[in-house]
Amino acid sequence: MTAELLVEQALVARDWHILLRRARSPLGEIDLVALKEGRLTFIEVKKRVTHSLAAHAVSERQRQRIMNAAELLLATHAEWEYETIAFDVIIVDEGGAVRRIKDAFWQA
Repeated sequence: MTAELLVEQALVARDWHILLRRARSPLGEIDLVALKEGRLTFIEVKKRVTHSLAAHAVSERQRQRIMNAAELLLATHAEWEYETIAFDVIIVDEGGAVRRIKDAFWQA
């Protein structure tokens, strides 16, 4: 099972609604776009041997690409209803344990 599928199943089990999977744009790719309780979240999934390695695997360049892709997705999905926007990183270790880093980065 892929890390993205494992994370998606974990989110759905916690009442998240998955809007997009592997959302590709000319500006970048976002692994998952999900909604829960008015919070629209752009999610980057990282799998590494340990949670620590996974948490440090998102580069500044990748964060910028994700934020740019999110901006484009927001412009093209006017039907999405949300109150807030967030960028989370969900990490998966070698054993399949899933951990969410809420608000991992934000565009100032």
